[in-house]
Amino acid sequence: MNDDKIIINGLSKFYGSKQALNHVDLVIGQGMFGLLGRNGAGKTTLMKILTTLLQKNEGNISICGIPVENTKEIRRIVGYLPQEFSVYPSMRVEEAMDYLGLLSGIAPGERRRRTEQLLRKVNLYDHRREKVKALSGGMKRRLGIAQALLNQPKVLIVDEPTAGLDPEERIRFRNLLCEVAQERIVILSTHIVGDIEATCEDIAILNEGCLLYNGTVDALLQSARGKVFTKEADRRELPRLKKEFQITSMHTQGSRVFLRFLSETAVKDAQVCEPNIEDAYMLYLYENGAEAVDIYGNGAEAPDIYESGVEAPDIYENKAESPDTQAGGEL
Repeated sequence: MNDDKIIINGLSKFYGSKQALNHVDLVIGQGMFGLLGRNGAGKTTLMKILTTLLQKNEGNISICGIPVENTKEIRRIVGYLPQEFSVYPSMRVEEAMDYLGLLSGIAPGERRRRTEQLLRKVNLYDHRREKVKALSGGMKRRLGIAQALLNQPKVLIVDEPTAGLDPEERIRFRNLLCEVAQERIVILSTHIVGDIEATCEDIAILNEGCLLYNGTVDALLQSARGKVFTKEADRRELPRLKKEFQITSMHTQGSRVFLRFLSETAVKDAQVCEPNIEDAYMLYLYENGAEAVDIYGNGAEAPDIYESGVEAPDIYENKAESPDTQAGGEL
């Protein structure tokens, strides 16, 4: 039975001559599924195709047994929190929820019931009379989850949901997603490895539109065992070490530097250590032809794999997008 799965076969998408997705095959079941990749890997394009906001060029997709071409049916069962969720900033929280429920065709009494239930679920009920523009970044993201669940979707898709949030709010948001995933498919698309490690058992890695990995977090970690090392060295050796190895973390203490790096073979005076998901992700990219990333200053900019580092823009001060892109069930 495929009524509780997303099945993707041979999916390709082009923007002019640029190929954003290249023959992607995936099967996604109930629970939390992580979609990991650098910025520009094709994650957002895939999300928008699944939500029918973009059309594919090639391939077949069914969501809970419904072909993705059946736009109205898909939008009834899919909730979506995009990277830039917008709603009228001068509306109060409960007014925004009621308005989005109206756009989704939910009856007045049912809208009130679901609004109260969802605002309690995302811990915003006590803020229901505040204006959206007065909410913190984390509160706005939680409001985004609430609106995406208004139509009681079978599938929830969230795109880069924790970028720009402080650590406490990130943990709260991840816990909320795990709770929601107990009864539906939840796809978490991110370039922040820590979010995947904390929430997902099954993941896929995209790079330049190609699917590099599809499997469990444990299997990805297993593939990196014996290939991650730690080493203490003189700081003067650092330029040479950066040229020789893919460094995943380091810290300095006086004239000494403590490194964590990747290597296919044993390294003199280095100790093998247990890999974490960050190590395994970087190694998999490197072993599968992705351009090596110098995260400590040899020219290439690192992907933001644990913290965003850039404050999220205040997307709620912008003009609201057209209503049909906002409601969770009626995208």
